[in-house]
Amino acid sequence: MNPYKPIPTDTSMVDLPDYIEELAEKLAENVHENWALQRIRQGWNYGPVRDDEKKETPCLVPYDQLPEEEKLYDRSTALETIKLIWKLGYRIIPKEESSCT
Repeated sequence: MNPYKPIPTDTSMVDLPDYIEELAEKLAENVHENWALQRIRQGWNYGPVRDDEKKETPCLVPYDQLPEEEKLYDRSTALETIKLIWKLGYRIIPKEESSCT
């Protein structure tokens, strides 16, 4: 039996502003890109089904080609990170476009 019992910070009451959705999607895509880079560096390749012995996975594709279920995992990771940042009192403010451009 594993004695480890994860206790993530409860972010269920965090209400994020609408503009965060676009950021969360960009973060989700970046989460996938970093995961894919790590796998490739570890010798993994694309394969039609996951095979740990052969180090093959069907998820070594660009983010926009992932099945929705896989995107949801990355989105959840991104959103939970943003919610924790928000709960800790930090704010994410979009950079305003300069009127000088």
